[in-house]
Formats: sequence, structure tokens, C-alpha cells
Amino acid sequence: MTAFTTETPPRAASVGTAHTRVEGRDKVTGAARYAGEVPFAGLAHGWLVLSTVARGRIRALDTDPVLAMPGVLAVLDHRNAPRVTTDYTSLMGMRPDLTCAVFQHDRIPHLGWPVALVVAETSEQAREAAEALVVHYEQQPHDIDFTAEHPDAYLVDGHMPAVTEKGDLDAELAASAVVVDAEYTTPEEHHNPMEPHAATARWDAGRLEVIDSNQGATWVVGDLAKLFSLDPASVRVRSEHVGGGFGSKGVRAHQVAAVMAATVLQRPVRVVLTRRQMFSLAGYRSPTAQRVRLGADADGRLRALEHRAVSLTSTVHEFVEPSAGVARVMYDADAHHTANRVVRLDVPTPTFMRAPGEAPGSFALEAALDELAEKCGIDPIELRLRNEPDRGPVSGLPFAGRNLIACFREGARRFGWADRDPRPGLRRDGRWLLGTGTAAASFPSGAAPSTATATAHPDGTFTVRISAADIGTGARTALTLVAADALQVPTERVRVRIGDSDFGPAMIAGGSMGTRSWSWAITSAAAELRERLAMGAEIPAEGITVRSDTTAAVGALAPAERHSFGAQFAEVAVDAATGEVRVRRMLGIFAAGRIVNPLTARNQLLGGMIWGISMALHEEAVRDRASGGPVGADLAGYHVATHADVPHIEADWIDDTDPDDPVGIKGIGEVGIVGAAAAVANAVWHATGVRHRSLPIRPDRVLSAAGEAPDA
Repeated sequence: MTAFTTETPPRAASVGTAHTRVEGRDKVTGAARYAGEVPFAGLAHGWLVLSTVARGRIRALDTDPVLAMPGVLAVLDHRNAPRVTTDYTSLMGMRPDLTCAVFQHDRIPHLGWPVALVVAETSEQAREAAEALVVHYEQQPHDIDFTAEHPDAYLVDGHMPAVTEKGDLDAELAASAVVVDAEYTTPEEHHNPMEPHAATARWDAGRLEVIDSNQGATWVVGDLAKLFSLDPASVRVRSEHVGGGFGSKGVRAHQVAAVMAATVLQRPVRVVLTRRQMFSLAGYRSPTAQRVRLGADADGRLRALEHRAVSLTSTVHEFVEPSAGVARVMYDADAHHTANRVVRLDVPTPTFMRAPGEAPGSFALEAALDELAEKCGIDPIELRLRNEPDRGPVSGLPFAGRNLIACFREGARRFGWADRDPRPGLRRDGRWLLGTGTAAASFPSGAAPSTATATAHPDGTFTVRISAADIGTGARTALTLVAADALQVPTERVRVRIGDSDFGPAMIAGGSMGTRSWSWAITSAAAELRERLAMGAEIPAEGITVRSDTTAAVGALAPAERHSFGAQFAEVAVDAATGEVRVRRMLGIFAAGRIVNPLTARNQLLGGMIWGISMALHEEAVRDRASGGPVGADLAGYHVATHADVPHIEADWIDDTDPDDPVGIKGIGEVGIVGAAAAVANAVWHATGVRHRSLPIRPDRVLSAAGEAPDA
């Protein structure tokens, strides 16, 4: 046994200094294995067969010829697959997405619905057999047409109330000197993480083990245990490395299908989605139709604010894209009304996607604010400053730090906003019209209960275990820095292990709450461990381990509006002859609490801003009315911003401390995309004098709008 001695010389803090990823070498050398790469003896491969009709029923499946093909082990469908239970509550009180309850009935709710799983000795054999399976359908008429005026739209609560109301909206609009009443639309958008969704399931001594690509092992364990009526302790989910998620990697059909096949065959089974299959099985961001009405005095002070949004959902599961929610935080008015509605259509189920609600909602709200500034003859930044609330506009709660004004002032200084001529359509660079725009950003900074363990070893090193998920954000590195500071040792003496449900329940990588929640649990465990070691405890060969649980501490947080904030700036060039829009430079200044690792934090913010460029100018999934499916369901047909589309772009932050916050860390994974598309759209107006209220701002739309407004 070894005695622990505290470190007496002062040491520089690890948090706040730039660190390369601790797993970086493993990733660039291929030593890091992802879910589809972990080897297993006797591994079989499953391939999903997806429906080719958008609505109807399965009349028959010709499985006998497929079962006779080389290497084929089984074909699972609604006639022979294990039954699952769907009457349960999922993580954080959510209803389970019934898209994952595959092979339970003969109904086809949308094109690309899983109708069978073919399992074979090799992936190639499984794919060939799956493509040979003949499925007979009773086809029925389908409806995929999404419109703001759809007669079947209805109010629905998601992770926030559907409706908030205060004040007399009509009266305040009538009393306003200036009114903006406009409709904005955003298209269907898809996640497309670089690593496809993959899962391997096996039974080991009566225990189910799943090697998976997910955003939270706790989430997957909970849902799989309930689906298959298992004791959660008999389910283990491991997900050490994940190549992107953005909200799409929760519990999906391929995981459930893999568990079914492993149960039937009693051998390991792996199911990997293709890029095309991900367009119907991985979720996506719903299109939105939003109406914003703003009423203000002549000096720009808001008297009325109405933000109503409509999104779509499937007939299988109810999911809402709460675009009107962003208005509940950003600006106050004497009359303040917001509402989120959905329409059920014969389409796949949407899901969470980076800044769900805030990303499309900020486009509409911040574009409308820009229109109001123009009508009032007030600078867009000044208008926002005049409408800064001192409390939550809807909740009435105090803000636990709201440094949006500081973000705008610093951003305006660095961007050169003071030199801007507010009149549109005046600046030129050869054939290009130039314009600049800005927008505000916010995203909630929450925390969820989590557990962690910290172990002191006789050799002076420490191991921290937590069921966190690093989906490419650098979470593993950030937690290493947090643990090192909490233990008051150099980072080289700390090893952080993540991605294993056996480490205990913890928050998922979602809602920009991961690092904040996990750091809280790690700091608590480390503090207690240091106390024990400081008392002179002898360290046995197996080490000393302390376990934390932040449930009580999180529950004791005083109610407040907790958010990250930011100010986005963009300069664009528009070719009036071709309609091409090019973003020349972007700047984002953020107030996001204590920055753990400046290197990976800046990467996250830049990634969000680039996604905002992509949202403004490129991304648009279009559905074919005849088939009900997406056109160009791959990275060739679905356009995203690439290197050529991303010019000079900067992200930085200001000091944003809250002395009353026990962690001080806020989320940064999502705030970077919020407001970015609006800043680009507002810059396009400044360049051309024409407003674009529908994304993306394609060249044909630029030309069409110019034709309708020849004086612009």
C-alpha cells in the first residue's frame, strides 16, 4: 500500500488552456475503433430491407428463395420477430420513438420503413439477399405535402409548452407605430454524421451487450431494457468512439433489429446503416413554416411579439421542432404570444438536430428584427440593445448571466460595423454586390443528474469513469482537464474512461448539457476523493474509489434563465447576374461560461457557424410527391457547405462568469449555429435590397426575387 501526499507547489490550471485531443493519436493511426469496426468471433451481419411504398400494408414476403441463398442465416419480419414493449417513458420523461419498434406489424407508415432484416455470414451476402427479397404491398394513398395552412395542424407540447401568452396582442399591434408581419420557411435538413449508424449485439452469459454508435449509453440501455422487458443491470452498452451525432444517435431501428437477430441466432449480429438508409431511419430536422408579427413604437421598443411555428411529424411518433421557443428568451414585449404546431404526414419521424427549434426559429425571429430595424430607421444592433429584457420574457425568472450586449459590442468593434452604410444595394466589388448582416444567438445551459467514479492508484495516477459520450466534440479531453484540476494533478496523471453504461447513469451528449453535467459529477467525485486522501489514507493495490451522484445538487439549483449567448456577423457577396451568394467572412462572439479547452471549443463554435452558412445557402432535402421519398438521398445530391464555401471565419468569446454557478461551464455545441443563417440572410438583403424569407437562398431564388423587385 502507498500513502498519498498532496501536491504542495502551486500548479497552473488545466482548464482554460489549449490541449490537443487525448485520443487524437489513436484516431489518426486507426487504433480508435468505432462501432462498426470492433471484431467479434462468429460475427453475423444484418441488412435492413426498407419499404418501397410510402403508405400501405405488407401482403406477403417471399422469404424462402432468400433463405436458400449462400450464407443466409435468417430473415426477420413482422411474422417471426421477437415482440417488444412500447408502453414506457424514455429518457428525461420523453415518449419512446416508435420508429425503433420494428417488425411488430404489417403497416407501412412511410417510404423507407424497415420491413425485414436479412442476416448472413458476411455483409456482402446479407446485402445481396436483402436486395433479392421480394415484398408484396397493398399500397394506399399517401400525403407528404407540408404547408403552413395544413388543416390538420394542431398544438403539441414537446420539451417545452406548446403555447405561451401574455398581454393583448391585437391591441398592442394596433397601437404600434411600426409593424412587421412576415412568414418564413426552412426546409427539411439531414444530419449526415461522417460515421454511419452501427450497432453490434450479442448475448454473453445471459447478459445483453451492445457495441453502438450513440450519444448516451444510459439512454440506449434504458430503452433497450424496456423494449425487451429486461433488467437494466443485464444490459451493457459500449460506445467508446463516435464519429458525429448532432442529435440523431439515440435509439434507432438498427439497434433493435440487431438485438432481435442476436436473440434469435444466439450469436453476435452487426447492423450498419448505409448513407441512403440514414435519410429515412436516422431522423432529420423538420421543415418549418413560421409567422412572426412584431409591433413597436417609433423608437423601436417592442409592444407586440408573436411567433407561431408549424413543423411536421410522422404518423408513428409525435415530434415537434419548437421554433417559436427562441422568442421566449430573446426579447420581451407588452403582448408576447408564441405557439408550436405540428402536422402528421406519411413521412419518417423527425428528431433532435443541432439546436432543435433555436436554429430555424432564430432565422425567422432575427430576420424579422432586421426588417423592423429597417422600418424604424434604427441600426439593427441598436434595436436589439433597446429590447434587452432584464428577466425571462415568459418565465419571469432572472437571467443567470446575460452578456449579449457585450457580445454585440465586441463583435461590432472587431467586424468594423461602425463603417457600415445602412442603405442596401450600394457597395460593389466588380460584379459582386456586397452586404453585411448580424443576428443574436442563444441556447439553454442546462444540467442533468449524472454519476461518476474517481479512483486513486498507488502509483500516483487517477482513473475517472463516467458514461459520457464524445461524439467528436472533444468531450474526453475536456473532462480530462476538469478532472486534473479537481484532483490538483497534471493531466498526464489522469485517465478518463467514457462510453460504457457499466460506469453508471449519466447525461447524454445532447442539449448542450453534456460537458456541464459530466464535469459536475467528476468534480464532486474528485473533491471527495481528495478529502479521503488528504486524511492520510493508505492506497491499496486496487486503489481507492469514490462515487458521486449529482441528482440532489442539480435539483437544488435555484430557478433561473440559464443560457449561452452570442452575436453573429456576416459579409456576403452576391452576383446579380447569376444569383450566386458567397459568404466572404463571418465573426461570432459568444458568452458561454467557463471555456474548458479553447482549442476544441473554437472548433465547435466554428462548426456551428459553418453549418449556419450551409443552412442559409445550401441544405435542402426535397421529397418526391409520387414516391414520398427524398430526392438525392446521399452526399452528392444533398448539398452541404464545403471548404470552398467557407472563407475567413472567426469565433471568439468574452468573459462570462457566474459566481453563483457551481460549475461555471455552459454549452457551446449548439449556440454556434443559432443566428448564423439569419446573419447571412440579413447580409443578402443589405447587398441586394431584397428580403429572402425562405431558406436556402439559392441562385434561382435570388434571380427570381430580383426580377420581382427591379428597382432593388
